[in-house]
Amino acid sequence: MSGHSVSASETNLPPLTRGPHSKRLGQVAVVATLGGLLFGYDTGVINGALEPMSAELGLTEQSIGLVTATLLLGAALGALTIGYLSDSIGRKKTILLLAIIFFLGAVLCAVAPNLSILLVGRVFLGIGVGGASTVVPVFLSELAPYEIRGSLSGRNEMMIVVGQLAAFVVNAILGTTLGHLEHVWRFMLAICAIPAIFLFIGMLRMPESPRWLLSKGRKEEAFDILRTIRSEERAAAEIRDIEYTLEKENRMVSPSVGSMFKDKWILRIIFVGVALAVFQQFTGINSIMYYGTIVLEDAGFSRQAALIANIAPGVIAVIGAFIALWMMERVNRRTTVITGYSLVTLLHLAIGTSSLLIPVESSIRPWVLLFFIVGFVGSMQTFLNVATWVLLSEIFPQQIRAFGMGFSVLCLWLANAFVAFNFPIVLSAVGLNNTFFGFAVINAIAVLVMWKFLPETRGKSLEEVEVGVTTGAIYVVKPKENH
Repeated sequence: MSGHSVSASETNLPPLTRGPHSKRLGQVAVVATLGGLLFGYDTGVINGALEPMSAELGLTEQSIGLVTATLLLGAALGALTIGYLSDSIGRKKTILLLAIIFFLGAVLCAVAPNLSILLVGRVFLGIGVGGASTVVPVFLSELAPYEIRGSLSGRNEMMIVVGQLAAFVVNAILGTTLGHLEHVWRFMLAICAIPAIFLFIGMLRMPESPRWLLSKGRKEEAFDILRTIRSEERAAAEIRDIEYTLEKENRMVSPSVGSMFKDKWILRIIFVGVALAVFQQFTGINSIMYYGTIVLEDAGFSRQAALIANIAPGVIAVIGAFIALWMMERVNRRTTVITGYSLVTLLHLAIGTSSLLIPVESSIRPWVLLFFIVGFVGSMQTFLNVATWVLLSEIFPQQIRAFGMGFSVLCLWLANAFVAFNFPIVLSAVGLNNTFFGFAVINAIAVLVMWKFLPETRGKSLEEVEVGVTTGAIYVVKPKENH
């Protein structure tokens, strides 16, 4: 027996075939990504709900910020803890639990008589969002064949932006038709309970991750499940690959957090995961998703026009996500990510320059800025959102996957909360132009970091990625050895 993990290329896995098993895999993806839809709706709905919510509950500026931040801090908590829970009880049971958490959070928010209950509901929603952002991509990557893992895992990110667009559209419809009702925000938030119910019912009929079952010694169950989403021959070959990897891991001592940070290759991949997560948030994408109407009003639109124009970034985000899925198995991950940060940097400069040079009283100013904002959102969603989540689900070895994914997503949510809390303050203090010039500087740094450190994972099995990461062989640019 050789001393390294078996890759797809080394075992000559039988090719993928179409049939009932491929249809079943598609069904699993649709149901599981309802978690992504809930993620998107819950993070996007606050954009339109804040104003009527503030009027009814008498919220101050500080409490408004608290309402926004509690979901994000709850998401950080969920990202940190739910990954470990899924390693213990399984991916399927964890997603079922997340559906219950989403439902409870939606109900608490919708019926909240005061700020305290509202905040509790927002924390519940945040835990659901953070947990879904950690577990659903891993669940999909562990079920997907390596040839289409990127596009299948990326469907979750597509559903997130679909959820955000749905929130923007619901906000616009309810805001214009029922805006005279002081309780309109409750309807906006209550709608989230519907997909939570469908997620719970749907997941009852979905399979567990075969990789997780094998890690618990439940080979027969794992093989039975894999045969429902692969051909018989392919399922048997994949079981052998996974078993070999797990046998190798079982001979190794499970690393402590301290020992992880002593292994240079593990330390490097954790750094890559954190960089992917944090830089994604410092694109400033959620400055538009959370405060889009404020940005558009600052650009020169009226309040009503800004509410309607805010749908445009949501539409382009969904289009970008579809393009991203098409790209996942056709364009290298490194190329996609580096191109994305380069485009985002240029568009930040365009937004800042237009805001600086076009007079405030000019009638074309809001439209020029909207054009560049839509371009920014489209570039980010096409090149960075899907790719980031797919990479996070791929790059970590099995032994540290829960920690690596959980810690990276924790950092993502903390960065999200930092940007969300500070953006309106910075916008008010330095203006639209300087705010986006600042984003441009950060994203130029991201280009350099990704070029230097990001490994390529497209076209590799998770087992092949694992051996490449743990030996350093996967990195395009290797660090100098210390002598």
